Amino acid sequence: MQSYWRLHRYPILFAVACILFYWSFAYNLVRTDFVKLFMLFGALFYLTSKIIQFEKWNFKFLLVAGIVFRLVFLMAEPNLSQDFYRFIWDGELIKNGINPYLYTPDQIMEQGTISFPSMMELRDGMTDLNARHYSNYPPVNQILFALAAFLGGRSVLGATIAMRLIVVIADFGALYFGRKLLQNMNKANHLAFWYFLNPLVIIEITGNLHFEGVMLFFFVWALYLISKNKWLWATPVYALSIMVKLMPLMFLPLFIKYLRFKKSAVFYSLVLLACAALLLPFYSSVFIDNYTDTVGLWFSNFEFNASIYNVVKKIAVDYYEAKPWELIDSYGSLIQKIVLVLILLFAFIRKNRTLESLITSMVFALACYYFLSTTVHPWYVVFLLGFAIFTDYRFPLVWSCAIILSYYAYTNPDNKESLWLLAIEYILVIGFFIYEMIGSRPKKLYFFKK
Repeated sequence: MQSYWRLHRYPILFAVACILFYWSFAYNLVRTDFVKLFMLFGALFYLTSKIIQFEKWNFKFLLVAGIVFRLVFLMAEPNLSQDFYRFIWDGELIKNGINPYLYTPDQIMEQGTISFPSMMELRDGMTDLNARHYSNYPPVNQILFALAAFLGGRSVLGATIAMRLIVVIADFGALYFGRKLLQNMNKANHLAFWYFLNPLVIIEITGNLHFEGVMLFFFVWALYLISKNKWLWATPVYALSIMVKLMPLMFLPLFIKYLRFKKSAVFYSLVLLACAALLLPFYSSVFIDNYTDTVGLWFSNFEFNASIYNVVKKIAVDYYEAKPWELIDSYGSLIQKIVLVLILLFAFIRKNRTLESLITSMVFALACYYFLSTTVHPWYVVFLLGFAIFTDYRFPLVWSCAIILSYYAYTNPDNKESLWLLAIEYILVIGFFIYEMIGSRPKKLYFFKK
């Protein structure tokens, strides 16, 4: 023990400090206290980077650290997001035989046709905006919500703990397949710990119960199967990833050069068929309208932590007297078309013959979408970070640190953002992105390689 302490005393001390900081984050922090939030997150990010630097070849040490950091949050109520109330609500509806896509929480409350013990607590906990709209979470997500509600019994805390265990298990899965995929790609497998130990991942996935980690688990699993030339087996796993969150759907066109035309056609068909099978139990005549209306809000109504959109809005409103509510609707419709064009360009201009090149195209596509988007919540970056580790690009790691600046908005009752802080965030992220694209590769723009 003494020799182990002498060899690892600094990482052990750093890990103990992280445990104390995570405890403070989980049980003694309100999101309006931005200074404390910022200081805790900054300290955690620094200490984590030092732990990985000292122990990057010590798998057991890093694994145990990641487990303990997550266990700190086991009994905590999420304090940076209210979304978990809606997750449990949808799970309780399924438990009671109600399709969560057919009724808004307010409609359920008004009708009074069903009742469950935590009903009022869940409705009061979610935002009014959430309660007025239909669920936008895909079927696999809904099944996991129902599982958490079932395992949690009649308690909100019980369902919260069950969801926490689900997302933690998914993180272990992402670590397991991530390390195997890194080995297949001849990369150092300790890179997976830049995801597994990342404070943003632990706080937003384990702490605040967002399911991007579950989506990433299925996505990385599918990529691993593809790397082993088991692309047929990858199709149902890829479909599961889509049916947790829809984001992997946008990457399908990128496979056309990697799998070639015939294989990619089969791949697309089987993935979409599996998605349809997962969707079938929830389908009804009004499902499509309800779901698309709710998803459409992200493009036409919501704005948070935007980059390019904030510049466009500032110019349009200040100099051309544009109406903000009309601008975001027009901008959202335009962005959908621009992102589709960009993905097709990445699919046909880049060679995408190797798996690393294919994943790099995915990184470019998702990063461009986020740069253009009107809404980029901090947990969105978790997915980008999770598969960027298989490439040479590290700007998502920078983003996972800088995005904490966006939480300044919650210090104000009306959630007003600081454009100066957002400018700092995106100057760091986009600046590092441009450096990695051009500055570190002076002879030939990396976009066209591989």
